Amino acid sequence: MNLSPGVTPRFFLATTNGVKLHCAEAGPADGPLLFLLHGFPEFWYGWRNQIGPLAESGYHVVVPDQRGFNRSGKPKEVSSYDLDLLAADIASLADSLKQDKFSVAAHDFGGSVAWWIAGNYAARLSRMAILSCPHPAVWMESMQTIPEQKRKSWYVRFFQLPILPELTMKMLNFKALSDSFGQCIRPDAFTPADLDRYREAWSQPGAVHAMLNWYRAACRKKFAPSSEYRITAPTLLISGMKDVYAVPRLTDLSEKLCKQCDVVRFENATHWVQHDEPLAITNLLKDFLAS
Repeated sequence: MNLSPGVTPRFFLATTNGVKLHCAEAGPADGPLLFLLHGFPEFWYGWRNQIGPLAESGYHVVVPDQRGFNRSGKPKEVSSYDLDLLAADIASLADSLKQDKFSVAAHDFGGSVAWWIAGNYAARLSRMAILSCPHPAVWMESMQTIPEQKRKSWYVRFFQLPILPELTMKMLNFKALSDSFGQCIRPDAFTPADLDRYREAWSQPGAVHAMLNWYRAACRKKFAPSSEYRITAPTLLISGMKDVYAVPRLTDLSEKLCKQCDVVRFENATHWVQHDEPLAITNLLKDFLAS
């Protein structure tokens, strides 16, 4: 694990919003609260390169396994993965830590949760950085209105099927999931030992079904037109130009929803931008959070 020397994450279980969340944390308990939110198909370990440096910068870094992932609770119903509940999980987690204000850095589907926090808990959110994730309303609209995005999002439609996606994900020791990391431009971004940790997380009872339910719930949700959403928290959007899951235009459309937004694009990074450019992402987050 690429944590800084001397930085060892602590782990705790919190029951928030009716679900148990398994969390890693590091840094001073009295430091500014910073949530790092993983996406699909990761878990807290997806932020392994950033936890230590951010903790050493003085932040109380808390990295939950979001509901359905790894060692957190896994409700069976699709409705249990509605964005309203996912955002409430994080707000409730802040309550359990006795913190009113917090910042968020989030990747992939964790970014959807961050966008929703920004809309529903604006007064509590200090700043947010989102990696490789458009606003969820922009994402849903783009799959209908942008042909290239519709093509890139074929897997979202596949995930709506019953049973078959679960079987496919589990085949050959989770080959489909582990192969998705192979897009990274950094050869050692995911070592064999790293992949073993991911497979252990995916092997948790009910995990694959719960993880896929995030996509099923998102496709069932009724969103307002994306133009109606307004984000007031200072925002940093980071994307890789070699992202096979999203066209660059989604970042531009999401930026338009923000009152104050900076955009950073990495020409040679993929969807897994924090793994492709770990040091650059860490430094970007440090500068943004401190500004």
